[in-house]
Formats: sequence, C-alpha cells, structure tokens
Amino acid sequence: MNVLWIFAHPEQCSLNGALLTHGLDQLRQQGHDVGVSDLYAMGWNPVADAHDVAHDVGDRFIVGAEQERGYRHGTLSEDIRAEHAKLAWADAVVLQFPLWWLGPPAILKGWFDRVLVQGFAFGVTGPDGRTRRYGDGGLTGKRALVITSVGARPSSFGPRGIHGDVDHVLFPLLHGTLFYTGMAALPPLVVYGADRMDDDGYRALRPELRHRLATLFTAPPLPFRHEDSGSYDDDLVLRPGLSAGQTGLAVHYGATAADTSRAARRSPSRGDGRLPAPS
Repeated sequence: MNVLWIFAHPEQCSLNGALLTHGLDQLRQQGHDVGVSDLYAMGWNPVADAHDVAHDVGDRFIVGAEQERGYRHGTLSEDIRAEHAKLAWADAVVLQFPLWWLGPPAILKGWFDRVLVQGFAFGVTGPDGRTRRYGDGGLTGKRALVITSVGARPSSFGPRGIHGDVDHVLFPLLHGTLFYTGMAALPPLVVYGADRMDDDGYRALRPELRHRLATLFTAPPLPFRHEDSGSYDDDLVLRPGLSAGQTGLAVHYGATAADTSRAARRSPSRGDGRLPAPS
C-alpha cells in the first residue's frame, strides 16, 4: 500500500524527528511504499492567495472559486499540484505535528488551505447532485492517522482537564477536515509530556507507534456519523431520536454498520480515479 507522511516540525533532531525516522522504517519493513512531505524542509508556503493560480482572477480573489478553477484547468501552482499527485497516489496519510496553541502549526494549516481545494478534496457532487462530504468526498477511500505531541500531562487533556478533552481539541481536524473530505480518520496517537520525555520514555513509546502503523489499514476508524446516512435532517441537524437529550460534539459519534458498509462500497483502491480529474 502507499502511505504519504506529512511532517510539520521545524527540527529533525527532536522527539518528532526520531518518531518520523522510526515510523518510516517500520512502514518500509511492512512492505509499504512511502512518500514524505516534510513541510519545513520543503520551505512550504502556508499562505493561500492569488499567487496560487496562474490565471487572471479579475478584480477579486474569491478563494474557493478560483482554487477550483485552477484545479479544473490545471493552473494551480506547481507545489500544490505536486501535493495533489501525492494524495492521489496515497492509500493512507499520516499527519505528524506538535500541538501548538491547541492546533497544528501554521505551516500545516496552510497546507490544508492550499492543497485541499474545492473540486479536489471537497465541493464534489455525486450523481444525485448532492455535495459529497462528511464521510464521502474527494478523498474517500483513504485512511488518515494523526500523530501529535504535547508538552502537557495526559490528565490535563482528559474529560475534566483544563485544556479540554483531547477528542474535542482535535475534533476540527479529525471531523471537520479529514472526515469532511471523505477520509476514514483513525484514533489519534497523542504523545504527552513531549518536552520532558527521556530515553526510557521514548523507548516505551516506540511499540505503540509500531502498533499504530501495523494496524493502519485494519484498525476501526472513529465512528463519526455520515451525512448521507439519514442521521441528519435537511438543515444538517442531528435527528431528535439520535443521542436524545444530548448536545455538543459527542453527538456526532455513533456511525452504524450500514455507514461502514456504505463507505466500503464507495472506497477506491490505490488511486483508481475516484478523485475528479482536471478538464
């Protein structure tokens, strides 16, 4: 299988750098083909603007529309098109980054902004004319594993921790970005106490990383509800009979076996053309 590893840390001689090296070695030993986008080493530009397209945008740069136009007509900048080719090739994506200010570094956020463009990753319509999203999108059939490091202790990211439950902190990425574009988001690997981790801690962490990578294509994804499963009404509100009396992010978990089966039927194999092609 093909695995794309997106690395967003400025220092190779770091805990994250060591995990990257070990992880890539493990994937290759498992027989996978591996590609890497090391965003800092690439000098990745995180700013989405009119320079991302070669065509004339007129008086106003309407980001989504012009990005889709650039995708459809092949006028997106070369660096964006290169990342599209990597994503089309990949069966799974690993996203590794330190958690800064309760989110990914700006360079990775900018990768999302510039690469996951309308018409490619989202804003794709199905045969029925409905927009495909939340469990079905341009990246349907791909798996995604988030690996993130934090300086804090696990308890502070627990249900009553001061930072908030880590599942809630990562929800915008796992649900609002990965699942939104159709990817099957796996439970994240969160490395706690990264600033204070010693050699013993690193050695204890490596087996968990190996396990996550060994089960990259078999582990059950997070059970997010699919938009087209009938769980939501026409205003995209969860129906009253589901998670009755509850509110908040947790109500969007609870995918059924039918959701899983539906996603499997839609899933492409090894980049077989599920992604919309430029015209």
